[in-house]
Amino acid sequence: MLFGALETGGTKMVCAIGNEKGEILEQVSIPTETPELTMPKVLSFYRDKKISALGIGCFGPIDLNRNSATYGHITTTPKTAWQYYDIVGIFERELGVPIGFDTDVNASVLGEYTWGAARGLNSCIYITIGTGIGVGVIADGGLLHGMLHPEGGHILLRKLPEDTYEGFCPFHENCFEGLAAGPAIEGRWGKKALDLEHSHRAWEMEAEYIAQALVNYTCILSPQRIILGGGVMHQTQLFPMIRDRFTKLLNGYLKTKELEDMNTFIVAQSLEDKQGILGALKLAMVELERNS
Repeated sequence: MLFGALETGGTKMVCAIGNEKGEILEQVSIPTETPELTMPKVLSFYRDKKISALGIGCFGPIDLNRNSATYGHITTTPKTAWQYYDIVGIFERELGVPIGFDTDVNASVLGEYTWGAARGLNSCIYITIGTGIGVGVIADGGLLHGMLHPEGGHILLRKLPEDTYEGFCPFHENCFEGLAAGPAIEGRWGKKALDLEHSHRAWEMEAEYIAQALVNYTCILSPQRIILGGGVMHQTQLFPMIRDRFTKLLNGYLKTKELEDMNTFIVAQSLEDKQGILGALKLAMVELERNS
């Protein structure tokens, strides 16, 4: 059985065909422009593939309430051309197959939960740290939703006294994304993350902010594992620094078997940056089953 998978992004749409084993059989990237320019190309990719369902991991915010008049829409995204675009509706009309739909980062955590670093667990968090920060959550074996979906990049952190950077988030002076995403690193130090030396003091500050966020997520969501991905986390020197600072900030408050080994509690993404498209594939499978 063939399934379609779509991972939407600010610069590109990753379109794929796969099967129930998590094997990607075909994949292309299409530039993200306006819906009028991009969507005909995306639809054309899927039309003759004889897929049974399509899963979409989408940039947000999005409406996930199936009882809402705007279910399946991209809502207040800063990508103005895509605001209030009915992305699920157009695929339903044009392809006539069930459409699974969730945030791009929820798709990523689902990919890791199904085929990657969180396989066999009951709860986990996936955090992408790149041009923005997003958080996907598996709780009690299912994706976490509420009035909307997790927006974990905008939790508020304690700013370091020596940090004079004002943050780049237009909504919050001291949120996780505004202080620690890729644009914050470049704005604070005048260089992109990949151009900074491994010994640069930027990484101590970055590790501090990430560790603060992870302590908050751990206390609130109680995950069995935290998975870190995204472009900033390609700086692998960060992992031991984050684990060490996390341990000091938690200060022995929680005692569980998961926290006995930080190397297995805070880990890197495990699917070669394919967790998003694989999660979208799983969304398609779940939606087909739901419609059966």
